[in-house]
Amino acid sequence: MNLSQGGKQACLMTGLGVMLVAGGLIAGGQSGGTTGDAFASLPNSLTLNAVIRDFRSGDQVNGHPDFQRFSGTTTVGLVRDRLSSDGLPQMLSLRGQTISTEFRDSQGRNINPAMFDATRGDVRGSLVAGGSGNGLSSEASFNQWYRDVPGVNLSRTVPLTLRRVSGTNRYVFDSATAPEFVHLGGFFPINGDLFGNYASTGRNFHFTTQLNTTFIYERGRGEVFTFTGDDDVWVVIDGRLVIDLGGLHSAKSQTIDLDRLPWLTDGQTYELRVFHAERRTTQSNFRMETTLRLRAADLPADTALAD
Repeated sequence: MNLSQGGKQACLMTGLGVMLVAGGLIAGGQSGGTTGDAFASLPNSLTLNAVIRDFRSGDQVNGHPDFQRFSGTTTVGLVRDRLSSDGLPQMLSLRGQTISTEFRDSQGRNINPAMFDATRGDVRGSLVAGGSGNGLSSEASFNQWYRDVPGVNLSRTVPLTLRRVSGTNRYVFDSATAPEFVHLGGFFPINGDLFGNYASTGRNFHFTTQLNTTFIYERGRGEVFTFTGDDDVWVVIDGRLVIDLGGLHSAKSQTIDLDRLPWLTDGQTYELRVFHAERRTTQSNFRMETTLRLRAADLPADTALAD
């Protein structure tokens, strides 16, 4: 969906950078100066709001059948390449295909197999039919992941801050190093909250993450977005799937170079959405790295936050 370039954000220019005060994004930090940083005019951080939905595991009373059940490796093709009419992932297959050998671009970065293009120097990987060990229980159960369903999930909004790597235009959120998460030992944004921690782990597993943001596309700038984490992750740009890291797996990575997307128009504003799920113990990793100047987008209209 091509958004109005003006957007809904109100901008306040200050000596510390740019503050986008609508939709929950704060871009702070120093600008200019004689720091030797060629990108010092950029904000030092970008903070986006994400909706976390908590579920009971499948081995608990009233538990969800998709959580604490499956295991395996990266599984593509679980969801369709276009979002539903209400802007959410649509199930395509219960099992999909697993990646046995990674598909890579000419720089050696893992890519979505559906993005493979030999003319760009990509290296072909291999897929195998998904077995019974990984995937989804049903379309009905999957449709609950990113919707508020009374009695099935509880939701809360949490801030995620991407910090600029000094001397570069790259922004990173990494649950392994972010000050607000590093002491938790991973991406555990709702520890002790909502349905509470799982069993004796001391951590709240079994949740989904939904993040909506916008950016202005600049063709030829080599703009990229990389996600590394577990479990399921789907990244969608302008309503189309560009990163496919479905299924339960250890921390895996894919990168999208936006110049590969022929439907994007230089100078236009587009929406980027991240859909993530933490489905099973014992690790939770969540890392985003991008050169995009991400901005706030509206939170899901049906979000009923827990008190």
